[in-house]
Amino acid sequence: MSKVIRIGTRDSELALWQAKTVQKQLLDLGYQSELLPVKSTGDLILDKPLYELGITGVFTKTLDVAMLKGEVDIAVHSMKDVPTLLPKGIVEAAVLKRANVNDVLIHKGSLNFSEKATIATGSLRRQAQWLHKYPSHTIVDLRGNVNTRLQKLQDNNWQGAIFAAAGLERIGLTPEEVISLDWMIPAPAQGAMLVVAMQNDVFCKEALAKLNDRKTELCVHIERDFLRKLEGGCTAPIGALATIENDKVHFEGVLFSLDGKKKLSISKTCDIDDAQTLGELYAEELLNQGGTELMQEIKASLKKE
Repeated sequence: MSKVIRIGTRDSELALWQAKTVQKQLLDLGYQSELLPVKSTGDLILDKPLYELGITGVFTKTLDVAMLKGEVDIAVHSMKDVPTLLPKGIVEAAVLKRANVNDVLIHKGSLNFSEKATIATGSLRRQAQWLHKYPSHTIVDLRGNVNTRLQKLQDNNWQGAIFAAAGLERIGLTPEEVISLDWMIPAPAQGAMLVVAMQNDVFCKEALAKLNDRKTELCVHIERDFLRKLEGGCTAPIGALATIENDKVHFEGVLFSLDGKKKLSISKTCDIDDAQTLGELYAEELLNQGGTELMQEIKASLKKE
């Protein structure tokens, strides 16, 4: 174990927490490592919604390039930010045990859900699900790392903003004014951390395999297969959640129109032994129920914007 593993990470507080978690787990197994933080395109361009940037893997691309150039050995990501197809030569090496999958609303203590309100989020998925439930509310775009978004909420006349519970919990920033949105289907792989390595790096792949949580890996792959089949390279309001209980896999998936008025959903349970190809099969079922037409509508709307 003489090799020092160079860990690439974004430089936000949350990303560094994630990278340090991987670093500690590797150290506990006897592996030495160092952190090499970088700024991603998604962190640098904050004045446009994510879907307008037109870059696949806006939060991961910089680290992908660093890996392919040999500047870092592995990279740690929030798995929901990772494109469903990795660059050639880069592979999934470990999926860590999943944290809280839910979204939460941080509010300012005076939110009346039946009245008009302004809610902030940079996610089309969160926007669509919120408008589906609260059609009289207004959604505004919110970008930046967790700390930046929390500050923007305080600085603006908004009633609330939506965050991933796991991100807030990991860095100890969950405020008292928080409501769990357990009715909102999360992003595929939300709450999971992914570590990638180079395909030909046997040393790092063997080290990281020891960190892998197999149940989390199965669940997030079902969700991401569902996403990949539906998306077709287009950002869309898609939620997916797979959970395992008593050797059964329960899956919930949703596809919304951008304004939240149209909703297609699927809910299924199957044996864990039959779960490998579920995500794609469930996506196919949703596409046949009107999902193909809805995805075409979404793509056309996003092009106009």
